Amino acid sequence: MHPAFSVIFLTTLIGVGQGLFLALFGIEAVGAQATPMFYVAGDALALAFLAAGLIASFFHLGRPLRAWRAVAMWRTSWLSREVIVLPVFMALVALHGWAHYSAWNATLALGAATAIVGLALFYITAMNYVCIKFLQEWATPLTIVNYTLLGCASGFTFATLLTALVAPELARPLALWAVVFTAAAFVSRVASLARNARLHHRSSLQTAIGIQHPRIAQKSQGFMGSSFNTREFFHGKSRQVVQGVKWAFLVLAFPLPAALLLAGAGEAAVSLAALAFVIQYAGLVAERWFFFAQAAHPQNLYYQAAS
Repeated sequence: MHPAFSVIFLTTLIGVGQGLFLALFGIEAVGAQATPMFYVAGDALALAFLAAGLIASFFHLGRPLRAWRAVAMWRTSWLSREVIVLPVFMALVALHGWAHYSAWNATLALGAATAIVGLALFYITAMNYVCIKFLQEWATPLTIVNYTLLGCASGFTFATLLTALVAPELARPLALWAVVFTAAAFVSRVASLARNARLHHRSSLQTAIGIQHPRIAQKSQGFMGSSFNTREFFHGKSRQVVQGVKWAFLVLAFPLPAALLLAGAGEAAVSLAALAFVIQYAGLVAERWFFFAQAAHPQNLYYQAAS
């Protein structure tokens, strides 16, 4: 598939926002000492990440003014459900921050409800891809696990940076949790890579063109020039580039940020936490590009290659 950077930034940015809120709720749930303004600032930053992801998604629309129509198919479309749940989650995050600012007594219950919606949003976002059964690289429960763990890893890493700045006594436990989520995400992502490497695709040149002959040689991609088919369903990069992106995200998204978090956990080092987040987010952008690029659309059997 052709990776659209609007969708890459949508999924990675809202993942950070979701993970950051879950980190804030975890702090609140265990009864750690934190000022109301800490939660207000954290919720505001989570909301900023979510809003940035939502804005990025508009660049993927052919007619942004008709975006509101995306909610119409909520009964059958995971995309429609995502379009509904994302603003609901944003509203709850904003309400949670306002509750702390106004010293409400029900912040913990409100935080629990918001966390449940945030987890549901991970599931719904991933199901946009899991439900496409003919893209076998995506159609696995590991996609849901990866989206959730990668979002939590990046969100907790940013939460470590936030606490290092304003609540250093909370930075160490958050850094350790960020490392735990990063390690879990690494295991899950490697598992999905191993699964996809063993895939036997159901489609072939024979099924692509409807001719059951044992030997078929492709001489044309069907078009003399580029078309929607050749632009939107294939990334156009060489195998070496794709493999390079894979190894880049495996290094940037997992071991490097984990090492930086562990190195700075004892002293709540702001610089190391900031560097860990920047490196990890760059790795997640590469990971999401690879996630889309790796999916082999069956139509590419006919349109991708040319003699």
